[in-house]
Amino acid sequence: MNTQRADNADQKKVSPYPALSAILTPLYYNSATNTTMSPLLKRSNGALETAIRVLPDFLLPAFATSTSTRQFSSSTAHKSRIGAAPVTIPPEVQFRILDPSGRRGDGARRIAVPRIVEVEGPLGKMSMPVPEYLNLNHDVATRKVTVGVQDTKERKQREMWGTTRAYLQNHVLGVSEGHTTILRLVGVGYRATVETSATTVQPEYPGQQFVSLKVGFSHPIELGLPLGVKASTPQPTRILLEGVEREVVNQFAARIRKWRKPEPYKGKGIFVNGETIKLKAKKIK
Repeated sequence: MNTQRADNADQKKVSPYPALSAILTPLYYNSATNTTMSPLLKRSNGALETAIRVLPDFLLPAFATSTSTRQFSSSTAHKSRIGAAPVTIPPEVQFRILDPSGRRGDGARRIAVPRIVEVEGPLGKMSMPVPEYLNLNHDVATRKVTVGVQDTKERKQREMWGTTRAYLQNHVLGVSEGHTTILRLVGVGYRATVETSATTVQPEYPGQQFVSLKVGFSHPIELGLPLGVKASTPQPTRILLEGVEREVVNQFAARIRKWRKPEPYKGKGIFVNGETIKLKAKKIK
């Protein structure tokens, strides 16, 4: 009977004060040594210590018993799907990896020289630097190149894994087949021609051609072609851009599109490749 009364007394001491225990715990309780730090708590007959053990971890995060760390994302980490895919080298393309001979600089200011990858094909020759933490495996027998990283836990290496593989694939495709972009001119009186000379701009290199646009301005818009990019007009409202570097071709296409961006009311403008736009209803006052 006395034991039962003592248990009931302990329960009455613990259950009414969970919030008070959460407040007093950081001040008076040492979780490392599992001891109380004040004579006041010694007179509580262990009621506060019992409350600390009973309360869940989210109410007392400082005294949580679980040692596992919670990740920001609940999804499991996977390796890069783009970076793990091999790059196939066509028979007419030569792929070379030029390793640096050493490091530049002297003393403590030495800088690691990145490796250079050269890709040469029937349409041209391209090269790009590869960081030292990326591994390139060139299988000459199967004519495939795989890209890997030294540490998959490093965020910078994971970011450059798929990026470097995509650049290599674009270079191989550029020197073997080339990259193309088609622009459509939609609008009344919109026309485009390719000229050998211009009146509003000066040539940047010998033999440079210019794309002349008539897209509703009082004067034609003349844009010089970048080096290595060819332009033709199969139709007056079509512009075909061809080049080895995909980035340069698409950047020049964006410069042309900037002069007449597609508008959503009449559907007029310059569209790149299969670009579409959703038309809006006319504004009624």
